[in-house]
Amino acid sequence: METIHTIDWMKQAARQARDAGEVLGFVPTMGALHEGHLSLVRAARERCSRVVVSLFVNPKQFGPKEDFARYPRDFDGDRAKLEPEGVAYLFAPRAEEMYPAGFRTYVTVEGLSERLCGKSRPGHFRGVTTVVLKLLEIVRPHFAFFGRKDAQQARIIRQMAGDLNLDTEMVVCPIVREADGLALSSRNAYLHADERRAATVLYRSLSRARKLIEQGERSVSLLAGEIRKWIEAERRAMVDYVEIVDADTFEPKLDLRGRCLVALAVLFGNTRLIDNMIIEIGEGQPFFEL
Repeated sequence: METIHTIDWMKQAARQARDAGEVLGFVPTMGALHEGHLSLVRAARERCSRVVVSLFVNPKQFGPKEDFARYPRDFDGDRAKLEPEGVAYLFAPRAEEMYPAGFRTYVTVEGLSERLCGKSRPGHFRGVTTVVLKLLEIVRPHFAFFGRKDAQQARIIRQMAGDLNLDTEMVVCPIVREADGLALSSRNAYLHADERRAATVLYRSLSRARKLIEQGERSVSLLAGEIRKWIEAERRAMVDYVEIVDADTFEPKLDLRGRCLVALAVLFGNTRLIDNMIIEIGEGQPFFEL
């Protein structure tokens, strides 16, 4: 695995791979790698002959009171995790490489970026789409792989790719969970032991909502209210939002029909975690992605 720190070097390596007929897969990350990230790498290896992983803690997607300074960083540990996974290139640019003096261009996907997490984190998705577009332009991969835990992010990136006629195909992969259901996240490392135990309420509340839906419940207000009640029964949890929306537009749903997203954001101490469930309601039995 070759480690690359400059944009010019990464462009040259990717160009040579494409010219040689390689199929390039790309997995963008902010490091602090866990099994969720590695599942994306493995998905990329299955479809592509060369895989590029980026490791860049993007300052543009953190608000002034957020955790940029303390976001977990472990370059050597991340590199060691990637070595046995068949990654061809690890792209780890510095902030001044990605955002040189005088940088002033941003990408915004309007109508999707202001909802859900965008309400609580204004400007966050502008930072995400800007850095992802830059990385895609640098690597020019055939496929790019994202996790569904960040469902809003994945949807926004797919919208950006379509609107801007990008050649890269966006691939969204399933959520990876711990044995007790907690979705893997780099921010899980912040949790104290009691907060870690409490955080399983996210998965438990989604699972209980699934049972209600399987039993025929279709009222969005009732389901959202029950989820909130279950989460708030955990004294260490503070709800940011519980919303049930159209999975494509993020518009609020009045009842469960079509493809819906149940989205949660909850604070455990100072740690904000997100989780979600996709539901498809048609004529037959509901289909769930949890």
